[in-house]
Amino acid sequence: MEADTIIQSHPLQSPAWGEFRSHMGIEVTRLGQWYVTFHTIPHTPWTIGYFPKGPMPDKKMTDELMKLGREKRAIFIQLEPNVEKLSDQSATLPDLLIPSHRPLFTKYTFMLDLTKSEEELMSIMHPKTRYNIRVAQKHGVIIAEDNSETAFQAYLKLSEETTNRQGFYAHDKHYHRTMWDTLRKADVAHLFTATYQGQTLAAWIIFVWGNTVYYPYGASSREHREVMAPNLLLWEIVRWAKARSLQYFDLWGAMGPNPDPRDPWYGFHRFKEGFKPRLVEYIGSYDLVITPFLYQLYRIADTLRWGLLKFKKR
Repeated sequence: MEADTIIQSHPLQSPAWGEFRSHMGIEVTRLGQWYVTFHTIPHTPWTIGYFPKGPMPDKKMTDELMKLGREKRAIFIQLEPNVEKLSDQSATLPDLLIPSHRPLFTKYTFMLDLTKSEEELMSIMHPKTRYNIRVAQKHGVIIAEDNSETAFQAYLKLSEETTNRQGFYAHDKHYHRTMWDTLRKADVAHLFTATYQGQTLAAWIIFVWGNTVYYPYGASSREHREVMAPNLLLWEIVRWAKARSLQYFDLWGAMGPNPDPRDPWYGFHRFKEGFKPRLVEYIGSYDLVITPFLYQLYRIADTLRWGLLKFKKR
């Protein structure tokens, strides 16, 4: 992928994702070929709009979104375009857009170029990553695509274990079940497992959309960490994707060029970085404010809410 590539397609703009969000009780609205969701603010008649992974916004689009937002009683609509940052593109954005108070999607991701040969991909890895793959192979870790109910239950169990261990905020089982049932039926979602001596050590749900494979959901066990199962799991998904002529592997999030080792996400970042993917920066997250006074009140309430949640986590 060249540095000046504008990324257009994304699974969060797929019909299957729109169907999933609808099944979750969220209002999904079409805007041309794009999907915008509207989320009710509890105990109020107001909503918040969300437009993930769409195109570069222009005045025509913001005008249409403003009209749609008023119809849906939205305080604001948050846009997170699926557009790679090339220069100071913020200067070309419509004046009505302001930087988001709280971005939902990561500003950065890692992208592996699957058009390279396996030999090339292996050669550019960090030596430790390459070594860990071979350790897993020598221990007989088995990687398989397994879309069975048994494998999905193992994924749910490991997801709960992982989130409890890391202390992250995570989606509940109903979310994961609805997402899996909907996107699996559409052949977007696939489940991969890494097993050792009959025990599932890691389970990942990946998405396939367009010419790209994505890694949005993963979970792992603390047991038998010495066999390095996740390293082999990612590598075998690379090989699986290449066999299907997919061109890119979006590792779904990165911390940026100067990650803080104290950050709780640092371990995930370092793990992905070991495969030597390209760091991609998106243009960012922006709010289209429809009701300015209520927007300011919302920002204050949201800040207090997250402060309280972090306090409770201590």
